[in-house]
Amino acid sequence: MVLRSENLCTFLLTLSILSGVSQSLHFELQSGRTKCISEDIKSNSMTVGKYTVVKPDEAHPSPPSHKISIRVTSSYGNTFHHAEDVDSGQFAFTAVESGDYMACFTANGHKPEVTLSIDFDWRTGIHSKSWSSVAKKSQVEVMEFEVKQLIETVNTIHDEMFYLRDREEEMQNLNRATNSKMAWLSLLSLFVCLGVAGMQFMHLKTFLEKKKVI
Repeated sequence: MVLRSENLCTFLLTLSILSGVSQSLHFELQSGRTKCISEDIKSNSMTVGKYTVVKPDEAHPSPPSHKISIRVTSSYGNTFHHAEDVDSGQFAFTAVESGDYMACFTANGHKPEVTLSIDFDWRTGIHSKSWSSVAKKSQVEVMEFEVKQLIETVNTIHDEMFYLRDREEEMQNLNRATNSKMAWLSLLSLFVCLGVAGMQFMHLKTFLEKKKVI
């Protein structure tokens, strides 16, 4: 994930991720400021997210100063989730296009300025399989959700099999090249040995002739 801050201050934080990732993030957001989180999502991958503004007092509802707006968009500008003046929520959708998807959080303006603490979980691909309840609340059919899980798992296995096949082919080519080089080296060694033996034989024959042994 990549964390960005807009308005007067621009803040950039890059977090290491893998394709099909599960990531839990805690960050702070000041009044009137915006921070965006991006996730690289493959086409046809299921993604689910859940966000919560930490209450300053657990015994009471969140005050208006602790409300946020959130918008989730694709790299092409399409909006997949939008909420205003909320302190928690979730989303779930199937990516229709590959690329960076942005979840932008904006804190409501307030004087004096306050700092909000936000917990955010964003899961993609097979890592989202434990979030079926979120999918239900986001009006995603359970059967479709499970089918997407299976498709994602099958695609992952399929890609891994092709990768292993390519690696096996590379190893076979390397083995064939090595065996071919060893065969030529063995043949060259044989000719060298025969040549040395022939030279030794001729030298020995010349020596014996000089000694009139033969």
